[in-house]
Amino acid sequence: MSWINHTLSKWLYAIPFTIFGLFHFLSPEMLIEAVPKFLPGAIFWIYLTGAALILAGISIISGKFINLACKLLAVMLLVFVFTVSLPGIIGGNEMMMQALLKDLSLAGAALFIGGQFETEQIVKRTSKVETSNTNL
Repeated sequence: MSWINHTLSKWLYAIPFTIFGLFHFLSPEMLIEAVPKFLPGAIFWIYLTGAALILAGISIISGKFINLACKLLAVMLLVFVFTVSLPGIIGGNEMMMQALLKDLSLAGAALFIGGQFETEQIVKRTSKVETSNTNL
């Protein structure tokens, strides 16, 4: 992957998550209804989710712990699918289908991106080891 594509893809994927994470802190009252009713302390979950989104975005942009961050992001998005979107659809809210499909797509992309960068890091480490062995 070229440097421009590599950098651009990280930024394009991470920035929306980071901004949405900030929204969780700036307007938590707008998100209260999205927290499943069976979870106590809705505001806590909003702040926790916001922090997780911001940290995932920072990790993806910085390239630090990117595979772990992407796996955790995918898990969180799938939790949203099964605790928010799917119950909403079953309850008759057809608009939740858009959220379900969006979150499924983003979870798949997170797993793909994390896997791509993990493979890239393995190749870099292998190249360094091979280079150091040839210098012996």
